[in-house]
Amino acid sequence: MPSIDTLFNAFITLFVIIDPIGNAPLFLGLTVGLSAAVRRAIAIKGSFVSFGILTLFALTGTAILDVIGITIDAFRIAGGLLLFVTAFEMIYGQRQERREETTASVLAERAANLAVFPLAIPLLAGPGSISATILLSSEFSVYSAANGWAGTLSLVAIIAVLLAITAGLLIAAQLLDKFIGNTGKLVLTRLLGVLLAALSVQYIADGVLAFATH
Repeated sequence: MPSIDTLFNAFITLFVIIDPIGNAPLFLGLTVGLSAAVRRAIAIKGSFVSFGILTLFALTGTAILDVIGITIDAFRIAGGLLLFVTAFEMIYGQRQERREETTASVLAERAANLAVFPLAIPLLAGPGSISATILLSSEFSVYSAANGWAGTLSLVAIIAVLLAITAGLLIAAQLLDKFIGNTGKLVLTRLLGVLLAALSVQYIADGVLAFATH
């Protein structure tokens, strides 16, 4: 069984990388114009999807990537490119314009997709958190070898607790919506779009640098 220090270090590592506090305002910007109920559903679904993805890598480690011939660096570049598209739409207001032109049913479908991308992938279960999960899986496998699945199940439990906290923080982020008004929403959306663009470029740069040094 992993020690308390090992469990705490793993939790802190994933908490810092997933950054639920930092992702809360990003979530607010991505879901601008949506109702509280839809935002809550997106937050919960996105956290569940992220839990499934990270749990998969906690159980399999690098095996799943090796089987399909994908490196974590390639995943980092792909995630960065996809995130940049979302950032571009936020900066130029295209996301809000499309929402106003669609019916409620189409909006509901888009909201469901939003929970998967970009919330679950790559903001919550992105290259950084997947990389950390794979490394922690390797570390915790030592305890699993000695005590069955104790190490792996401990890592999965940490992921579950962390993403439950993340869902709570994302849901609470909607409280800010009552105080910033329409102008504040526009400013926030474009500002966060710039931050998302910078984050996507960082993902791409890290992936390209890793390829160049190999």
